[in-house]
Amino acid sequence: MEYQHITHQDFGPFIQKDSQILILGSLPSIGSRKAKFYYAYKTNRFFKVLAILFNEEEPISVDDRKDFLKRHQIALFDVIQECDIKGSSDSSIRNVIVNDIPSLIKGTNIKQVFTTGKTGTDLYHQYIGKDNIYLPSPSAANASMSLDDLVREYRIILRFNSHNNK
Repeated sequence: MEYQHITHQDFGPFIQKDSQILILGSLPSIGSRKAKFYYAYKTNRFFKVLAILFNEEEPISVDDRKDFLKRHQIALFDVIQECDIKGSSDSSIRNVIVNDIPSLIKGTNIKQVFTTGKTGTDLYHQYIGKDNIYLPSPSAANASMSLDDLVREYRIILRFNSHNNK
C-alpha cells in the first residue's frame, strides 16, 4: 500500500459551546473519512462503549451520534491536521502537522482533554502538552482490550461530565 497525504479538512471538530469533554483521536480511519465523521468504521467500539457508560442504546447513524454527543456535552476532534499515511495504519504515520487544540478550546467549557490510542497520545504530548488523560484505542485492531476493559477504562469520562452528575 502506498503512502497517501491526508488533510483533515472534509470535516472539522465536532464541538458545541457547552461541550465539557474533548476526545481526540490521531486521525480518522478510511471508514471515518468516507462517512465524514469520527469513529465511523463498523468495527470501532467507541460509540458502543459510550452508550454503555451512559446507559443508552448505541447510536448508529451519524445524526444519532451527533445528537448523543450533544446530549452528553462531548466534543470530538483529532490531534493530526495532516500527514502521510498508509491506509488507516497509525504506525505508518509520518510528516505530521497537528491541529491547534489550545485555540480550539480557548473560551469553551472544556474541562478535560482525553486522547485515544498510543499514537494520538504520543503526538499530543510531543506537540501540544501533557494535560490529557489517555484512553485505549476503541479500534477492533486493539484486540487486547475487550469491550468490558474499554468500558472500565472509559468510565473516567463520567467524572468530568456534569450532565451525567445531575
